[in-house]
Amino acid sequence: MVAARITVNGKETSISPAAPHTTVLDFLRERGLTGTKEGCAEGECGACSVLVARPGVNKPTDWVAVNACLFPVAALDGQEIVTSEGLATPGDPGTPSTLHPVQEEMALRGGSQCGYCTPGFICSMAAEYYRPDRCGHAAPADAADAEHGPNGFDLHALSGNLCRCTGYRPIRDAAFAVGEPTDEDPLAQRREQSPPAPVATEYAQDGKEFLRRNTLADTVQLLRERPDAVVVAGSTDWGVEVNIRSRRADCVVALDRLPELRELRVEADRIEIGAALTLTEIERRLDGRVPLLAQLFPQFASRLIRNGATLGGNLGTGSPIGDSPPALLALEASLVLADADGEREVPLAEYFTGYRQSVRRPGELIRAVRIPLPLSTTVAFHKIAKRRFDDISSVAVAFALDIEDGTVRKARIGLGGVAATPIRALATEAALEGNPWTAETVEAAARVLQAEGTPMDDHRASAAYRSAMLGQSLLKLSAQTTEAVSS
Repeated sequence: MVAARITVNGKETSISPAAPHTTVLDFLRERGLTGTKEGCAEGECGACSVLVARPGVNKPTDWVAVNACLFPVAALDGQEIVTSEGLATPGDPGTPSTLHPVQEEMALRGGSQCGYCTPGFICSMAAEYYRPDRCGHAAPADAADAEHGPNGFDLHALSGNLCRCTGYRPIRDAAFAVGEPTDEDPLAQRREQSPPAPVATEYAQDGKEFLRRNTLADTVQLLRERPDAVVVAGSTDWGVEVNIRSRRADCVVALDRLPELRELRVEADRIEIGAALTLTEIERRLDGRVPLLAQLFPQFASRLIRNGATLGGNLGTGSPIGDSPPALLALEASLVLADADGEREVPLAEYFTGYRQSVRRPGELIRAVRIPLPLSTTVAFHKIAKRRFDDISSVAVAFALDIEDGTVRKARIGLGGVAATPIRALATEAALEGNPWTAETVEAAARVLQAEGTPMDDHRASAAYRSAMLGQSLLKLSAQTTEAVSS
Protein backbone atom coordinates (compact mmCIF):
# COMPACT_ATOMS: atom_id res chain seq x y z
CA MET A 1 0.00 0.00 0.00
CA VAL A 2 1.39 3.39 -1.06
CA ALA A 3 1.13 6.09 1.59
CA ALA A 4 -1.41 8.80 0.81
CA ARG A 5 0.34 12.09 0.05
CA ILE A 6 -0.59 15.59 -1.08
CA THR A 7 1.46 18.47 -2.52
CA VAL A 8 0.81 21.76 -0.73
CA ASN A 9 2.43 24.94 -2.04
CA GLY A 10 5.00 22.88 -3.91
CA LYS A 11 5.95 20.60 -1.00
CA GLU A 12 4.80 17.00 -0.82
CA THR A 13 3.58 15.81 2.56
CA SER A 14 1.94 12.73 4.02
CA ILE A 15 -1.75 12.81 4.87
CA SER A 16 -1.22 10.46 7.81
CA PRO A 17 -2.23 10.45 10.65
CA ALA A 18 -5.35 12.45 9.67
CA ALA A 19 -8.60 10.54 10.03
CA PRO A 20 -10.28 9.66 6.70
CA HIS A 21 -13.03 12.22 7.35
CA THR A 22 -10.55 15.06 8.07
CA THR A 23 -11.21 17.99 5.77
CA VAL A 24 -8.57 19.78 3.73
CA LEU A 25 -9.33 22.84 5.86
CA ASP A 26 -8.50 21.12 9.16
CA PHE A 27 -5.49 19.37 7.63
CA LEU A 28 -4.00 22.70 6.51
CA ARG A 29 -4.68 24.55 9.72
CA GLU A 30 -3.14 21.77 11.80
CA ARG A 31 0.03 22.30 9.75
CA GLY A 32 0.18 26.04 10.37
CA LEU A 33 -1.46 27.24 7.14
CA THR A 34 -4.05 29.29 8.97
CA GLY A 35 -4.93 31.63 6.10
CA THR A 36 -7.55 29.02 5.24
CA LYS A 37 -10.45 29.82 7.56
CA GLU A 38 -13.61 28.08 8.71
CA GLY A 39 -16.69 30.24 8.44
CA CYS A 40 -19.80 28.19 7.72
CA ALA A 41 -18.42 24.63 7.34
CA GLU A 42 -20.94 23.96 4.56
CA GLY A 43 -19.57 25.66 1.46
CA GLU A 44 -21.48 28.95 1.60
CA CYS A 45 -18.95 31.56 2.72
CA GLY A 46 -15.74 30.77 0.81
CA ALA A 47 -13.39 31.66 3.69
CA CYS A 48 -11.75 28.26 3.23
CA SER A 49 -11.14 28.29 -0.52
CA VAL A 50 -7.89 26.90 -1.95
CA LEU A 51 -6.60 26.20 -5.46
CA VAL A 52 -6.43 22.67 -6.88
CA ALA A 53 -4.62 21.64 -10.07
CA ARG A 54 -7.25 19.93 -12.23
CA PRO A 55 -7.50 18.70 -15.84
CA GLY A 56 -7.96 21.81 -17.97
CA VAL A 57 -10.51 22.72 -20.60
CA ASN A 58 -8.31 24.99 -22.73
CA LYS A 59 -4.92 24.06 -21.28
CA PRO A 60 -3.54 20.85 -19.77
CA THR A 61 -4.11 22.18 -16.23
CA ASP A 62 -6.60 24.59 -14.72
CA TRP A 63 -6.23 26.16 -11.29
CA VAL A 64 -9.64 25.56 -9.72
CA ALA A 65 -10.89 27.09 -6.47
CA VAL A 66 -12.74 24.72 -4.13
CA ASN A 67 -14.13 24.74 -0.60
CA ALA A 68 -11.49 23.17 1.64
CA CYS A 69 -14.12 22.70 4.36
CA LEU A 70 -15.98 20.10 2.27
CA PHE A 71 -13.25 17.97 0.72
CA PRO A 72 -11.75 15.15 2.81
CA VAL A 73 -8.01 15.50 2.51
CA ALA A 74 -7.82 11.82 1.51
CA ALA A 75 -9.79 12.74 -1.62
CA LEU A 76 -6.79 14.81 -2.76
CA ASP A 77 -4.32 11.95 -2.46
CA GLY A 78 -1.68 12.46 -5.16
CA GLN A 79 -3.01 15.90 -6.05
CA GLU A 80 -1.62 19.40 -5.82
CA ILE A 81 -3.04 22.44 -4.01
CA VAL A 82 -2.04 26.04 -3.40
CA THR A 83 -3.21 28.09 -0.44
CA SER A 84 -3.26 31.86 0.00
CA GLU A 85 0.18 31.59 1.63
CA GLY A 86 1.54 29.85 -1.46
CA LEU A 87 0.56 32.60 -3.89
CA ALA A 88 3.20 35.10 -2.78
CA THR A 89 6.78 34.71 -4.01
CA PRO A 90 9.15 34.15 -1.08
CA GLY A 91 11.97 36.68 -0.78
CA ASP A 92 15.60 36.04 0.07
CA PRO A 93 16.50 35.65 3.76
CA GLY A 94 15.83 38.95 5.48
CA THR A 95 13.68 40.36 2.67
CA PRO A 96 9.88 40.28 2.44
CA SER A 97 7.92 38.14 0.03
CA THR A 98 6.60 39.64 -3.20
CA LEU A 99 2.82 39.83 -3.19
CA HIS A 100 0.85 38.03 -5.85
CA PRO A 101 -0.89 40.49 -8.25
CA VAL A 102 -4.28 39.58 -6.76
CA GLN A 103 -2.99 40.16 -3.23
CA GLU A 104 -1.42 43.45 -4.26
CA GLU A 105 -4.61 44.79 -5.85
CA MET A 106 -6.68 43.77 -2.81
CA ALA A 107 -4.27 45.67 -0.57
CA LEU A 108 -4.04 48.76 -2.77
CA ARG A 109 -7.80 49.09 -3.24
CA GLY A 110 -8.89 48.48 0.35
CA GLY A 111 -10.44 45.08 -0.22
CA SER A 112 -9.83 43.90 3.34
CA GLN A 113 -10.78 45.07 6.82
CA CYS A 114 -10.88 42.35 9.47
CA GLY A 115 -9.21 40.05 6.94
CA TYR A 116 -11.03 36.88 7.94
CA CYS A 117 -12.56 36.33 4.52
CA THR A 118 -9.68 37.81 2.54
CA PRO A 119 -7.55 34.68 1.94
CA GLY A 120 -10.59 32.87 0.55
CA PHE A 121 -11.45 35.78 -1.72
CA ILE A 122 -7.86 35.87 -2.93
CA CYS A 123 -7.85 32.17 -3.82
CA SER A 124 -11.14 32.48 -5.73
CA MET A 125 -9.82 35.59 -7.48
CA ALA A 126 -6.58 33.81 -8.33
CA ALA A 127 -8.50 30.97 -9.98
CA GLU A 128 -10.27 33.51 -12.19
CA TYR A 129 -6.96 35.38 -12.73
CA TYR A 130 -5.48 32.18 -14.17
CA ARG A 131 -8.54 31.19 -16.25
CA PRO A 132 -6.90 30.70 -19.67
CA ASP A 133 -9.55 32.44 -21.79
CA ARG A 134 -10.18 35.37 -19.42
CA CYS A 135 -8.03 37.98 -21.13
CA GLY A 136 -8.90 36.74 -24.60
CA HIS A 137 -12.57 37.50 -23.95
CA ALA A 138 -12.09 40.86 -22.25
CA ALA A 139 -14.75 43.40 -23.17
CA PRO A 140 -13.90 47.01 -23.99
CA ALA A 141 -14.01 49.23 -20.92
CA ASP A 142 -17.15 51.01 -22.11
CA ALA A 143 -18.90 47.71 -22.82
CA ALA A 144 -18.16 45.94 -19.55
CA ASP A 145 -21.21 45.34 -17.35
CA ALA A 146 -21.47 45.33 -13.56
CA GLU A 147 -20.46 41.67 -13.35
CA HIS A 148 -17.75 41.49 -16.02
CA GLY A 149 -14.71 43.70 -15.99
CA PRO A 150 -12.80 45.19 -18.92
CA ASN A 151 -10.05 42.70 -18.04
CA GLY A 152 -12.42 39.78 -18.65
CA PHE A 153 -12.85 39.08 -14.93
CA ASP A 154 -16.17 37.35 -14.23
CA LEU A 155 -17.46 38.35 -10.79
CA HIS A 156 -19.47 35.14 -10.63
CA ALA A 157 -16.12 33.56 -9.72
CA LEU A 158 -16.66 35.22 -6.31
CA SER A 159 -20.31 34.22 -5.90
CA GLY A 160 -19.35 31.72 -3.20
CA ASN A 161 -17.34 34.22 -1.12
CA LEU A 162 -18.94 36.41 1.54
CA CYS A 163 -17.56 39.56 3.18
CA ARG A 164 -19.27 40.96 6.26
CA CYS A 165 -17.36 44.19 6.82
CA THR A 166 -15.55 45.57 3.77
CA GLY A 167 -18.38 45.61 1.31
CA TYR A 168 -17.94 44.37 -2.22
CA ARG A 169 -17.08 47.52 -4.15
CA PRO A 170 -13.35 47.58 -3.31
CA ILE A 171 -13.16 43.83 -3.86
CA ARG A 172 -14.75 44.27 -7.27
CA ASP A 173 -12.33 47.11 -8.00
CA ALA A 174 -9.41 44.81 -7.19
CA ALA A 175 -10.83 42.06 -9.41
CA PHE A 176 -11.29 44.43 -12.33
CA ALA A 177 -7.77 45.84 -11.91
CA VAL A 178 -5.73 42.64 -12.18
CA GLY A 179 -3.84 42.21 -15.41
CA GLU A 180 -2.62 39.18 -17.29
CA PRO A 181 -0.20 36.65 -15.78
CA THR A 182 3.38 37.13 -16.91
CA ASP A 183 5.35 34.47 -18.74
CA GLU A 184 7.53 34.08 -15.65
CA ASP A 185 4.58 33.40 -13.31
CA PRO A 186 5.17 29.84 -12.00
CA LEU A 187 1.46 29.12 -11.56
CA ALA A 188 0.77 30.32 -15.11
CA GLN A 189 3.58 28.11 -16.36
CA ARG A 190 2.14 25.19 -14.40
CA ARG A 191 -0.97 25.30 -16.59
CA GLU A 192 1.10 24.10 -19.56
CA GLN A 193 1.96 20.83 -17.80
CA SER A 194 -0.34 17.90 -17.16
CA PRO A 195 -2.17 17.81 -13.83
CA PRO A 196 -1.35 15.08 -11.32
CA ALA A 197 -2.60 11.73 -12.56
CA PRO A 198 -5.33 10.02 -10.52
CA VAL A 199 -3.96 7.50 -8.05
CA ALA A 200 -5.56 4.51 -6.40
CA THR A 201 -6.07 5.25 -2.72
CA GLU A 202 -6.34 2.89 0.21
CA TYR A 203 -6.22 5.06 3.27
CA ALA A 204 -7.21 3.71 6.68
CA GLN A 205 -7.02 5.11 10.19
CA ASP A 206 -8.72 3.90 13.36
CA GLY A 207 -10.87 1.37 11.54
CA LYS A 208 -12.20 3.87 8.96
CA GLU A 209 -11.30 3.72 5.24
CA PHE A 210 -11.16 6.05 2.25
CA LEU A 211 -10.83 4.08 -1.00
CA ARG A 212 -10.40 4.96 -4.65
CA ARG A 213 -9.94 2.55 -7.55
CA ASN A 214 -8.52 3.44 -10.95
CA THR A 215 -11.19 1.81 -13.14
CA LEU A 216 -14.96 1.52 -13.20
CA ALA A 217 -14.75 -2.27 -13.22
CA ASP A 218 -12.67 -2.31 -10.04
CA THR A 219 -14.95 0.26 -8.42
CA VAL A 220 -18.23 -1.58 -9.00
CA GLN A 221 -16.60 -4.78 -7.76
CA LEU A 222 -15.51 -2.93 -4.64
CA LEU A 223 -19.07 -1.63 -4.13
CA ARG A 224 -20.38 -5.19 -4.42
CA GLU A 225 -17.96 -6.24 -1.69
CA ARG A 226 -18.68 -3.15 0.43
CA PRO A 227 -22.40 -2.37 0.11
CA ASP A 228 -22.13 -0.23 3.26
CA ALA A 229 -19.78 2.25 1.57
CA VAL A 230 -20.68 5.92 1.15
CA VAL A 231 -20.03 6.95 -2.46
CA VAL A 232 -18.69 10.48 -3.04
CA ALA A 233 -17.47 12.62 -5.93
CA GLY A 234 -17.22 16.34 -5.11
CA SER A 235 -18.25 15.83 -1.46
CA THR A 236 -20.34 19.01 -1.60
CA ASP A 237 -23.21 17.14 0.06
CA TRP A 238 -21.31 14.58 2.12
CA GLY A 239 -18.96 17.24 3.45
CA VAL A 240 -21.91 19.06 5.00
CA GLU A 241 -23.07 15.82 6.62
CA VAL A 242 -19.60 15.33 8.12
CA ASN A 243 -19.24 18.90 9.37
CA ILE A 244 -22.73 19.86 10.49
CA ARG A 245 -24.22 16.51 11.44
CA SER A 246 -20.97 14.82 12.56
CA ARG A 247 -21.62 11.82 10.34
CA ARG A 248 -18.81 9.32 9.98
CA ALA A 249 -18.57 6.41 7.57
CA ASP A 250 -16.70 3.17 8.03
CA CYS A 251 -15.91 3.21 4.33
CA VAL A 252 -15.97 6.02 1.74
CA VAL A 253 -15.46 5.23 -1.95
CA ALA A 254 -14.44 8.09 -4.29
CA LEU A 255 -15.59 8.20 -7.91
CA ASP A 256 -14.41 11.66 -8.94
CA ARG A 257 -11.35 10.64 -10.95
CA LEU A 258 -12.73 7.55 -12.74
CA PRO A 259 -12.05 8.11 -16.47
CA GLU A 260 -15.21 6.22 -17.47
CA LEU A 261 -17.26 8.78 -15.50
CA ARG A 262 -15.45 11.81 -16.90
CA GLU A 263 -16.30 11.65 -20.60
CA LEU A 264 -18.46 14.11 -22.53
CA ARG A 265 -19.59 13.02 -25.97
CA VAL A 266 -21.82 14.81 -28.48
CA GLU A 267 -23.25 12.28 -30.93
CA ALA A 268 -25.81 12.53 -33.72
CA ASP A 269 -28.77 11.57 -31.54
CA ARG A 270 -27.65 12.40 -28.00
CA ILE A 271 -25.23 14.07 -25.65
CA GLU A 272 -23.65 11.87 -22.98
CA ILE A 273 -22.24 13.56 -19.88
CA GLY A 274 -20.06 11.65 -17.45
CA ALA A 275 -21.48 11.59 -13.93
CA ALA A 276 -18.18 12.63 -12.31
CA LEU A 277 -17.53 15.71 -14.44
CA THR A 278 -17.90 18.83 -12.33
CA LEU A 279 -20.62 21.30 -13.26
CA THR A 280 -17.95 23.84 -14.20
CA GLU A 281 -16.31 21.33 -16.55
CA ILE A 282 -19.67 20.53 -18.15
CA GLU A 283 -20.55 24.20 -18.51
CA ARG A 284 -17.26 25.08 -20.18
CA ARG A 285 -17.09 22.01 -22.41
CA LEU A 286 -20.67 22.34 -23.64
CA ASP A 287 -20.15 26.11 -24.12
CA GLY A 288 -23.88 26.80 -24.56
CA ARG A 289 -24.60 23.66 -26.64
CA VAL A 290 -27.55 22.86 -24.32
CA PRO A 291 -29.26 26.23 -23.70
CA LEU A 292 -31.40 24.97 -20.80
CA LEU A 293 -28.31 23.79 -18.91
CA ALA A 294 -26.59 27.07 -19.78
CA GLN A 295 -29.42 28.82 -17.91
CA LEU A 296 -29.22 26.38 -15.01
CA PHE A 297 -25.49 26.53 -14.26
CA PRO A 298 -25.19 30.18 -13.11
CA GLN A 299 -28.06 29.59 -10.68
CA PHE A 300 -26.64 26.38 -9.23
CA ALA A 301 -25.07 27.34 -5.88
CA SER A 302 -21.78 29.18 -6.49
CA ARG A 303 -18.72 28.79 -8.66
CA LEU A 304 -16.86 27.27 -5.70
CA ILE A 305 -19.55 24.59 -5.36
CA ARG A 306 -19.83 24.02 -9.11
CA ASN A 307 -16.08 23.42 -9.20
CA GLY A 308 -16.67 20.30 -7.09
CA ALA A 309 -20.30 19.29 -7.55
CA THR A 310 -21.30 16.70 -10.16
CA LEU A 311 -24.51 15.71 -11.90
CA GLY A 312 -24.07 12.19 -10.56
CA GLY A 313 -23.91 13.49 -7.02
CA ASN A 314 -26.86 15.87 -7.43
CA LEU A 315 -29.01 13.05 -8.79
CA GLY A 316 -27.60 10.39 -6.49
CA THR A 317 -28.73 12.17 -3.33
CA GLY A 318 -32.33 11.99 -4.54
CA SER A 319 -33.13 15.40 -3.09
CA PRO A 320 -36.50 16.85 -4.18
CA ILE A 321 -34.95 20.34 -4.26
CA GLY A 322 -31.85 19.59 -6.31
CA ASP A 323 -31.45 22.08 -9.14
CA SER A 324 -30.42 19.74 -11.94
CA PRO A 325 -33.32 17.21 -11.92
CA PRO A 326 -36.03 19.64 -13.14
CA ALA A 327 -33.84 20.71 -16.08
CA LEU A 328 -32.88 17.15 -16.93
CA LEU A 329 -36.51 16.02 -16.70
CA ALA A 330 -37.48 18.74 -19.17
CA LEU A 331 -34.67 17.52 -21.44
CA GLU A 332 -36.03 13.94 -21.22
CA ALA A 333 -32.69 12.74 -19.93
CA SER A 334 -31.92 9.17 -18.97
CA LEU A 335 -29.30 7.74 -16.63
CA VAL A 336 -26.77 5.02 -17.31
CA LEU A 337 -26.50 2.92 -14.15
CA ALA A 338 -23.58 0.52 -13.71
CA ASP A 339 -22.76 -2.29 -11.32
CA ALA A 340 -20.68 -5.46 -11.35
CA ASP A 341 -23.25 -7.16 -13.62
CA GLY A 342 -23.18 -4.49 -16.34
CA GLU A 343 -25.13 -1.38 -17.30
CA ARG A 344 -28.75 -0.37 -17.77
CA GLU A 345 -30.41 2.82 -18.95
CA VAL A 346 -33.27 4.32 -16.95
CA PRO A 347 -35.34 7.37 -17.95
CA LEU A 348 -34.90 10.05 -15.31
CA ALA A 349 -38.70 10.33 -15.11
CA GLU A 350 -38.70 6.75 -13.74
CA TYR A 351 -35.60 7.06 -11.55
CA PHE A 352 -37.03 8.67 -8.38
CA THR A 353 -39.33 6.45 -6.32
CA GLY A 354 -39.76 8.43 -3.09
CA TYR A 355 -38.13 10.98 -0.81
CA ARG A 356 -34.38 10.49 -1.39
CA GLN A 357 -35.13 7.08 -2.89
CA SER A 358 -34.54 5.77 -6.39
CA VAL A 359 -34.43 2.63 -8.50
CA ARG A 360 -30.66 2.48 -8.03
CA ARG A 361 -29.74 -0.88 -6.51
CA PRO A 362 -27.13 -1.50 -3.79
CA GLY A 363 -23.69 -1.43 -5.39
CA GLU A 364 -24.98 0.45 -8.44
CA LEU A 365 -23.69 3.89 -9.43
CA ILE A 366 -24.59 6.54 -11.98
CA ARG A 367 -22.09 6.41 -14.83
CA ALA A 368 -23.54 9.00 -17.20
CA VAL A 369 -26.46 11.25 -18.10
CA ARG A 370 -27.85 11.00 -21.63
CA ILE A 371 -29.76 13.88 -23.25
CA PRO A 372 -31.54 13.05 -26.52
CA LEU A 373 -31.18 15.26 -29.59
CA PRO A 374 -32.57 17.38 -31.16
CA LEU A 375 -33.25 19.82 -28.34
CA SER A 376 -36.43 21.82 -27.89
CA THR A 377 -36.27 25.35 -29.21
CA THR A 378 -37.96 27.30 -26.37
CA VAL A 379 -36.40 26.71 -22.97
CA ALA A 380 -36.20 28.38 -19.58
CA PHE A 381 -35.05 27.57 -16.06
CA HIS A 382 -36.72 29.52 -13.26
CA LYS A 383 -35.33 29.18 -9.76
CA ILE A 384 -37.32 30.82 -6.98
CA ALA A 385 -35.15 31.32 -3.89
CA LYS A 386 -34.53 33.93 -1.22
CA ARG A 387 -31.13 34.86 -2.64
CA ARG A 388 -30.13 35.36 -6.23
CA PHE A 389 -27.09 33.07 -5.95
CA ASP A 390 -25.85 30.34 -3.66
CA ASP A 391 -29.23 29.39 -2.21
CA ILE A 392 -31.51 26.38 -2.11
CA SER A 393 -34.60 26.46 -4.31
CA SER A 394 -38.02 27.04 -2.87
CA VAL A 395 -39.32 26.09 -6.31
CA ALA A 396 -37.47 25.22 -9.51
CA VAL A 397 -39.20 25.00 -12.89
CA ALA A 398 -37.64 23.96 -16.20
CA PHE A 399 -39.40 24.33 -19.54
CA ALA A 400 -38.59 22.76 -22.90
CA LEU A 401 -41.17 23.56 -25.59
CA ASP A 402 -41.36 23.14 -29.34
CA ILE A 403 -43.56 25.89 -30.77
CA GLU A 404 -44.14 25.67 -34.53
CA ASP A 405 -46.36 28.02 -36.51
CA GLY A 406 -47.79 29.37 -33.29
CA THR A 407 -48.78 25.95 -31.92
CA VAL A 408 -47.17 24.01 -29.05
CA ARG A 409 -46.13 20.75 -30.68
CA LYS A 410 -44.31 19.39 -27.65
CA ALA A 411 -44.00 20.42 -24.00
CA ARG A 412 -41.79 19.03 -21.28
CA ILE A 413 -41.79 20.65 -17.84
CA GLY A 414 -39.68 19.56 -14.84
CA LEU A 415 -40.47 20.66 -11.29
CA GLY A 416 -38.51 20.69 -8.05
CA GLY A 417 -39.54 21.63 -4.53
CA VAL A 418 -43.24 20.77 -4.91
CA ALA A 419 -43.29 17.04 -4.15
CA ALA A 420 -41.32 14.32 -2.39
CA THR A 421 -39.35 13.87 -5.60
CA PRO A 422 -38.58 15.96 -8.67
CA ILE A 423 -41.51 15.46 -11.06
CA ARG A 424 -42.76 16.10 -14.57
CA ALA A 425 -45.76 18.43 -14.86
CA LEU A 426 -47.67 15.95 -17.00
CA ALA A 427 -51.10 17.61 -16.75
CA THR A 428 -49.66 20.97 -17.77
CA GLU A 429 -47.78 19.41 -20.66
CA ALA A 430 -51.05 17.91 -21.89
CA ALA A 431 -52.81 21.26 -21.49
CA LEU A 432 -50.23 22.91 -23.74
CA GLU A 433 -49.56 20.33 -26.45
CA GLY A 434 -51.57 20.77 -29.62
CA ASN A 435 -52.88 24.16 -28.57
CA PRO A 436 -51.99 27.62 -29.90
CA TRP A 437 -49.34 29.52 -27.93
CA THR A 438 -51.67 32.33 -26.98
CA ALA A 439 -52.45 34.20 -23.80
CA GLU A 440 -55.63 32.12 -23.34
CA THR A 441 -53.73 28.84 -23.61
CA VAL A 442 -50.98 30.02 -21.29
CA GLU A 443 -53.38 31.32 -18.66
CA ALA A 444 -55.37 28.08 -18.68
CA ALA A 445 -52.21 25.98 -18.50
CA ALA A 446 -50.85 28.18 -15.69
CA ARG A 447 -53.91 27.31 -13.60
CA VAL A 448 -53.20 23.64 -14.24
CA LEU A 449 -49.55 24.10 -13.34
CA GLN A 450 -50.51 25.67 -10.02
CA ALA A 451 -52.19 22.40 -9.05
CA GLU A 452 -49.25 20.14 -9.94
CA GLY A 453 -47.38 18.31 -7.18
CA THR A 454 -48.04 18.28 -3.46
CA PRO A 455 -46.23 21.35 -2.13
CA MET A 456 -45.79 21.74 1.61
CA ASP A 457 -45.18 24.50 4.12
CA ASP A 458 -41.64 24.79 5.47
CA HIS A 459 -39.14 27.47 6.48
CA ARG A 460 -38.33 28.31 2.85
CA ALA A 461 -41.86 28.89 1.58
CA SER A 462 -45.52 28.08 2.13
CA ALA A 463 -47.42 25.60 0.00
CA ALA A 464 -49.61 28.42 -1.32
CA TYR A 465 -46.56 30.45 -2.35
CA ARG A 466 -45.04 27.48 -4.14
CA SER A 467 -48.24 26.84 -6.07
CA ALA A 468 -48.51 30.50 -7.02
CA MET A 469 -44.92 30.52 -8.26
CA LEU A 470 -45.59 27.53 -10.51
CA GLY A 471 -48.33 29.41 -12.32
CA GLN A 472 -46.32 32.61 -12.47
CA SER A 473 -43.36 30.80 -14.00
CA LEU A 474 -45.39 29.85 -17.08
CA LEU A 475 -46.75 33.38 -17.39
CA LYS A 476 -43.18 34.66 -17.17
CA LEU A 477 -42.06 32.28 -19.90
CA SER A 478 -44.90 33.50 -22.11
CA ALA A 479 -43.93 37.13 -21.53
CA GLN A 480 -40.29 36.35 -22.39
CA THR A 481 -41.03 34.28 -25.49
CA THR A 482 -41.16 36.09 -28.79
CA GLU A 483 -43.57 33.51 -30.25
CA ALA A 484 -46.28 34.53 -27.75
CA VAL A 485 -49.33 36.02 -29.43
CA SER A 486 -51.61 38.50 -27.70
CA SER A 487 -55.22 37.40 -27.55
